[in-house]
Amino acid sequence: MRTIVTARHCEIPDDLKERAETLVEKTARAAHRPQRAEIIFDVDHGRKVVELQLVLPRGRVKVATAEDDDFRSALDAAVAKLRNQLGKGSESERSPRRGLGRSAAS
Repeated sequence: MRTIVTARHCEIPDDLKERAETLVEKTARAAHRPQRAEIIFDVDHGRKVVELQLVLPRGRVKVATAEDDDFRSALDAAVAKLRNQLGKGSESERSPRRGLGRSAAS
């Protein structure tokens, strides 16, 4: 999986870039065949904004955005949002025939 880190209107320390890549790679393991991840750091009117985009097969894209006073907190919040999205998606993909229990078999 390719990971792209972008900084808009700001400078990002190398240790924060490495932390972001590591967190996104760990989170992407929950997805089925992730193709590309993009991590965007931005400053918007003094607020630090982190946007995560995870590209999956068949053109599906999961996007999580968070803002906070510092990039580390915003990154953690965005990763939590992305994990939540991946958890919901994988649950519905695993069992597409929900509701077909004993009543459908009889």
